[in-house]
Amino acid sequence: MATIGKFDGVHLGHKQVLAQVKAQAKALGLPSLVILFEPHPAEFFAADKAPARLNPLSTKIRYLAEQDIDRVLCLNFNAKLSQMSAVEFIEQLLVEKLAIAHFVVGDDFRFGRGRDGNFQLLQRQGKALGFSVESTITYKIAGERVSSSRLRVVLAANDFVQAELLAGRPFTMTGRVMQGQQLARTFGAPTANIKITKYNIPLRGVYAVTATTAAGECYLGVANIGKRPTVAGVKPVLEVHMFDFSADIYGQQLCVEFKQFLRAEQKFADLDQLKQAILNDISVAKKYFSARNQ
Repeated sequence: MATIGKFDGVHLGHKQVLAQVKAQAKALGLPSLVILFEPHPAEFFAADKAPARLNPLSTKIRYLAEQDIDRVLCLNFNAKLSQMSAVEFIEQLLVEKLAIAHFVVGDDFRFGRGRDGNFQLLQRQGKALGFSVESTITYKIAGERVSSSRLRVVLAANDFVQAELLAGRPFTMTGRVMQGQQLARTFGAPTANIKITKYNIPLRGVYAVTATTAAGECYLGVANIGKRPTVAGVKPVLEVHMFDFSADIYGQQLCVEFKQFLRAEQKFADLDQLKQAILNDISVAKKYFSARNQ
């Protein structure tokens, strides 16, 4: 009993699909299975032009576990898999290896070499090979379909209220704290740095945030996510300054929830200007949180 897709964001639309999968799995007495691709096919073919990814694989799997999915199969999307025809994918993977009894998938789902597979092919092959196929139920809010694309649009607009409405949870980024250049420490604003893995990110700029440590302690703070052009950064990094925090959390997981956009990332003429901007960002973020608590 399975479904397949990117499940980027594991939003309310995805949860509707997962509910269908779990209901059918229970009715058939079978485990529920979600099949994922890593990397996303679009990232494999054109990484720089791929849509921004909402969640890394680890977060996605955690969200799926929270939905009580029994099993997750992550397929390595590589050159070999990209050349597999739709019929080969059905026969070799879904039938021979997984023995799928029932498949839940969107009626616009395309798969296989050249994207030659579709919902109708799955139905025909299912009748011939002994599995049934069910279309997903569209989940709408305000008359509009909830999708990963829609979630990316509202995040690009820094609308975190709407993003939470679509996802059913606040938008967060979680990662392991690594050693940074420690420049902000010299400004009196030490940061916890989280490396962004190899994919496009949905946010860039400076934000008021909350940060939750591995110990479950939550702190107010300010974060910059981007390439840090003033110090000739190349790869994007999430830098978080937590107010009234000084503990050593290198190597630990940190969950950052985005609350309010403060400004776009920019390149400053020198480190003095960068320092003043960071101190001003901290002041603006503190005012934002103070106003919320009134």
